[in-house]
Amino acid sequence: MKNDRRAFISKSLLAGTGLGFMSSYGQGYESAIDKAPKRSAPSTLKITDVKSAYIRNGGALFVKVYTNQGIYGCGEGADAVQGTYHLVKKLGERIKGENPLNIHRLFEDIRKSGFFQGAQSGMYVAVLTAIETALWDLAGKALDVPVYQLLGGKFRDKIRVYMDTALYQNRLPKPEDFAVAAREAVDMGFTAVKFDLDQANDPNKYDHYNWTASPAELQRMYDQMAATRQEVGPNIDICADMHGRYDAVTGMKVAKLLEPLNMMWLEEPIAAENIDAYKQITDSTSTPICAGENHYLAYGFRKMLEIGAVNIIMPDLQKAGGLGEAQRIANLANLYYVPFAPHMVASYLGAMASCHVCASVPNFMILEWQIYFHKNPMFKEIVTFDGPMVENGFITLSEKPGIGVDINEEGMRKYAEKGVPFFE
Repeated sequence: MKNDRRAFISKSLLAGTGLGFMSSYGQGYESAIDKAPKRSAPSTLKITDVKSAYIRNGGALFVKVYTNQGIYGCGEGADAVQGTYHLVKKLGERIKGENPLNIHRLFEDIRKSGFFQGAQSGMYVAVLTAIETALWDLAGKALDVPVYQLLGGKFRDKIRVYMDTALYQNRLPKPEDFAVAAREAVDMGFTAVKFDLDQANDPNKYDHYNWTASPAELQRMYDQMAATRQEVGPNIDICADMHGRYDAVTGMKVAKLLEPLNMMWLEEPIAAENIDAYKQITDSTSTPICAGENHYLAYGFRKMLEIGAVNIIMPDLQKAGGLGEAQRIANLANLYYVPFAPHMVASYLGAMASCHVCASVPNFMILEWQIYFHKNPMFKEIVTFDGPMVENGFITLSEKPGIGVDINEEGMRKYAEKGVPFFE
């Protein structure tokens, strides 16, 4: 291609002047063309391989999709990915030789070919999510644009995040511990914080299997969140997560107790399966109810939105189906005037991938952020990126081609899951 372009320019210039000694006239232009990227046309891009690696005890999947032009894309899957190495290889085989720019078609090819293999939810969709995300990253790099541009452009340049304080209840924290953790997050610049209220080892539980909270448990939950509100004042958003570990009666009681605290939301008071029970809780309180991290694909949110089961949805964009599916979920929610506040327990690759979707939809509310980004050096070692991760409670949307965050294989290797091939 290089030689053809040089010859074409030289011949054109000679023909235009009719004088051989003028052939040096076009050398500057020829030089500029020589220095320009010479990737072949997007139509000739082909997927050559799909490889994976796992860290965090196998709970974090990283995928790389390779092509015949040396361009690759990175994606991440979370939670529902343990033990899925062979599933990654199997799904990767289905798209080898295909053009990676046909993202929606490849997504449908994989999903529809797995109708009898679990393609409705769970591990199958979580792995598909990582691959689909890598395809968006690859497409952005191939076309030299950030992913949000491929998604139709952006509504915002910065993505607001809330701090998940990871003040886990198994440590039996007191209300004053909640206040200290909340103050730390606010002093770091965050304007929203989240705490966990479920406590499996609470000495006041009726028994290990009973999902009904005792009066003493209810008082503990209220006291912990009241201490948080008192510490940060009225202008900081606070929310609480119950991880789906209670029954509907408890969900209604907790939501009612927290009403005076002006919560941003109460998250997953009951398990994900019973949408009608969610509606009972939502209808019983003025505390906003949020759910969705354990729902998959846009289909999983349809009934939830149709019947008004929750006030806010929080799909996990590293397991719900990918970035294209996440945008479909957000747009579906927007028809019902429901805010979109994604769950996020991934690395900075997953966080920035989520940001591209959050920027591309009008009804984005807030994105989850984890304290481990500040406490655990691993999360800076396993990726490469420009600038600070977060500033004053906002992530600045990357303008680099693709997602804008890359996998650092050398940094990730020392955290790799033992006994599982590492990008092989």
